[in-house]
Amino acid sequence: MPQTTAVNPIVQLLPLALIFAIFYFLIIRPQKQKEKEHQKMLSALNKNDEVVTMAGIHGTIVNLKEKTLTLRVDENVKIEIDRSSVAYVKKTS
Repeated sequence: MPQTTAVNPIVQLLPLALIFAIFYFLIIRPQKQKEKEHQKMLSALNKNDEVVTMAGIHGTIVNLKEKTLTLRVDENVKIEIDRSSVAYVKKTS
C-alpha cells in the first residue's frame, strides 16, 4: 500500500505569494512612485515655466488656477488646459 504525504497548504500558496511579490516590486511599486513624482511636479508648477503637454504642445504658463492653467503657445495664442495634462517641465539652462 503506497503511503501519501500531506502537503502543507502554506507550501502550496508559496509560489502564488512569490509571483505577487515579483509583480508588486517590478510593476505596481514603480508605477506608484512615478505617479507620486508626477503629482509633486504638478503641484510645483509656476508662472513662466515652460512645459510640454501629453499631447505634445509646448508652451509657457501665463496663468494658474486650481485645476487648470493657461499656456501661451505663440504670440497672442493662449489655451487653457487641465493641470493633469502637463507631461513635464522643460529644463532650461
